[in-house]
Amino acid sequence: MTNTDLTIVDDDPGMLALLRDIAEDIGFSVRSYRDGLDFCENFDSSMGIIVLDLMMPGIDGVEVMRFLASKSYRQPLILISGYDVGVLHSAQTLAEEQNLNVITSLTKPIEVATLQRLLMQLRSRNHELAKNNATGDFQLHAAELEEAIQQNHLLLHFQPQISLQTGALIGVEALARWQHPEYGLIYPDQFIGLAEANDLMGELTSWVINQSVMQVKQWRAIGISPRMSINVSAQNISSLELPEQLSKTMEENHLDASSFMFEVTESALMSSLVTSLDILTRLRIKGFELSIDDFGTGYSSLSQLHRIPFTELKIDKSFVMRLDQDEEALAIVETCIMLGQKLKMQVLAEGVENEYILDKLKGIGCDIAQGYAIAKPMPAESLMNWLDSDKAYLIAN
Repeated sequence: MTNTDLTIVDDDPGMLALLRDIAEDIGFSVRSYRDGLDFCENFDSSMGIIVLDLMMPGIDGVEVMRFLASKSYRQPLILISGYDVGVLHSAQTLAEEQNLNVITSLTKPIEVATLQRLLMQLRSRNHELAKNNATGDFQLHAAELEEAIQQNHLLLHFQPQISLQTGALIGVEALARWQHPEYGLIYPDQFIGLAEANDLMGELTSWVINQSVMQVKQWRAIGISPRMSINVSAQNISSLELPEQLSKTMEENHLDASSFMFEVTESALMSSLVTSLDILTRLRIKGFELSIDDFGTGYSSLSQLHRIPFTELKIDKSFVMRLDQDEEALAIVETCIMLGQKLKMQVLAEGVENEYILDKLKGIGCDIAQGYAIAKPMPAESLMNWLDSDKAYLIAN
């Protein structure tokens, strides 16, 4: 498979021709099928990005998704349909539950500009991933990851988070990368699961926290002070000693606890709710900030907001990335913003991929934004260059 392959499955010859023209103009190599059965019979792992129509004779799009899930297909999937938006959303939810990599869903008639922008973003992202070997076919082992943590073969990239009202740099999210001696730069989606399955999340998160503390100290020394956001997992919030350990680390390094935001997903909270509530409440008592990550994707997000003293609500990117083309996604984002502000929480939107979404979020009152429209994750030295560039944002005081 090359990073410019795209496969279209749609029984409408006119739509096939339109989609092919759009994709080939951007530089994709295109294959097309007018029948779901024909697609399944000719399927191979080199089909790249798949654009799939839901309504087809014989085998429909939902059946094709089931087939792709059975093949553990992980390349991007774009769903299209002339059905009402509710059906399209249900199909996307089903695909995501089957671990398919759904990028978006589009209603017919498709807006050419929207699809062009989406495909250009995917092409750019695939080029970057290919350059960094992030999609390479290789097998990673727990012993390798443990050694990488202990031998400092990991590194941190930082993605800026800016105030939508002032343009100030509010914070950065710390994102781990694995500099593998054979495979090059490996992204977290390829090793976080390995860490969780082998009880390495404690070691990994401790490494991320220690490196983040060192980085914050370096930034403070040169007069900048973005807040540091760090992801924590279910394994991290099962240790009752965590709040004291973190507080001691702050004291030893002469740092303010409020300079650190810990991001927790709802699924992590549900693994052991009483223990999680104990730990997170004590973290807030000690001055640390707390963010509920991927908000809107869990089954009881509202009850978690009521139970736990979060200071930030982070809207899941699956809604943010679609708000320029999906009225229901926009309604969900607007509701999240209103809810967060009513609860006196800052609201952060992640997955901000273009200027339209950035402007829209500002217009509807979102506080903070993070995504490729602002800047991609980058090493600390690159962040300094970004701050000094023409795109530089003010440092929040």
